[in-house]
Amino acid sequence: MSQTYGKTRWKRFAVVMVPTIAATAAVGVSIAQGALAASFSVSGVQAKVTAGELDGTGFTQYGTVDFHNAKDPKTGFPVAVSGFTSATIKSLCQSVPVSTPFGTYTLTIHAGDDPANPVTAKQIFLDMTDLQAKTATFTNINIGVAVGGITKGPVNPQDAGKTDPTGFAQEADSATLTGVVQQSWATSAGTFSLNGMHLSLASGDSPCPSP
Repeated sequence: MSQTYGKTRWKRFAVVMVPTIAATAAVGVSIAQGALAASFSVSGVQAKVTAGELDGTGFTQYGTVDFHNAKDPKTGFPVAVSGFTSATIKSLCQSVPVSTPFGTYTLTIHAGDDPANPVTAKQIFLDMTDLQAKTATFTNINIGVAVGGITKGPVNPQDAGKTDPTGFAQEADSATLTGVVQQSWATSAGTFSLNGMHLSLASGDSPCPSP
């Protein structure tokens, strides 16, 4: 018979939550060790991502259609994609609210809090609907370039066939952003090393604080 405290069946809670947390932690550890390509996408939920500083080379930004979380998989919904050939990220935080039968829980990942050991990524792409930064500096920026004419930075192969090759885009040799806050539907990267990673799960909707 299951033990019941405060009307919560803890054995049932463990059956529901532990496998998911364990799998997420295992993937997180592998990513932190640089062993996996990374892809984050939670159906129907946007993640809040913050960073003290993002410094990247081979910057691109363009519009496309995201099919990860679309209610209608035939149409998707528009997002802005920011891509970097390589990037270092200081004080990274990613939070995702998860609805469960026991209420809302927030899964949070912190990494790169040590300035001497930041998060590093290669071929990283961020599908977002909102981006804010306290400062943003671009080197040799080219605004209004066609997506099909991008040469300085990468275009996500997953976006093939979904972007208008003549559509608006911008690119730069490098970009540095501080005080970054974004709402993201998906993140993908060739490699994503989450140095100093800390994964936590807490009751309630507790998004990452803005830097």
